Amino acid sequence: MTIIASLLRGAQLPDSPTARLDIELLLAAAIGQSRSYLHTWPERIVSSEAAQTFASYLQRRSAGEPVAYILGQQGFWKLDLEVAPHTLIPRPDTELLVEAALQLLPATAVSVLDLGTGSGAIALALASERRAWHVTAVDRVLEAVALAERNRQRLQLDNVTVLCSHWFSALAEQRFALIVSNPPYIAEQDPHLVAGDVRFEPSSALVAGSDGLDDLRLIIAQAAQHLLPGGWLLLEHGYDQAAAVRELLAGHAFEQIESRVDLGGHERISLGRLAC
Repeated sequence: MTIIASLLRGAQLPDSPTARLDIELLLAAAIGQSRSYLHTWPERIVSSEAAQTFASYLQRRSAGEPVAYILGQQGFWKLDLEVAPHTLIPRPDTELLVEAALQLLPATAVSVLDLGTGSGAIALALASERRAWHVTAVDRVLEAVALAERNRQRLQLDNVTVLCSHWFSALAEQRFALIVSNPPYIAEQDPHLVAGDVRFEPSSALVAGSDGLDDLRLIIAQAAQHLLPGGWLLLEHGYDQAAAVRELLAGHAFEQIESRVDLGGHERISLGRLAC
């Protein structure tokens, strides 16, 4: 017979910087309860099946697999999203992109494009806050498109359309008031690619050439063909890429260019408005 308190005391994840949180999330999922339940009812008995599931979760986490992939879900903005290994795990830093987008346009009917949507995190967060907006979410990976569509259906967000497209390739002459994207922006030889949770995430969603700017260059170069006059382009990028992104925006008819900092004080997003 095993109780919750014993499992919590005995669990170890020495290589995780968030070990206690990880353990609690994994145990709560294994027994089908919330984290608060663990502390409210520490003497409750855990079934042998749940204990075995918890042990398998710990083994996977000890090997470095992200908790989000083990549990198949991740919170983002105010949403609980299904996630899978063929898409990036939505991160808190990307919520800055959502905050900025909500500030740029009114809550009236406008068209918005999310490039490289992955799990649909950005598109679905925007659509949940602005029901009058119509958000088009695209990704070139079919599994990601299917995942984003599942999230859309579960959240019942009818103002989102999910499409398969390699950046703008399937959008023909469509134009938008706002384009947002969290594209790949890590350089090919960046040492972070072989450390931590990133090892388990798809390289196609992370790596963008020798300097990490290949996809950002392409998006900025082609965005004007898909923006309405006065439309906005809003991009997430690496902590040391803001100056380069601002320069690229300035070279492609964008005005009112600025960068904004994340909670860590790094310039994490940059934006510009297409000249009218």
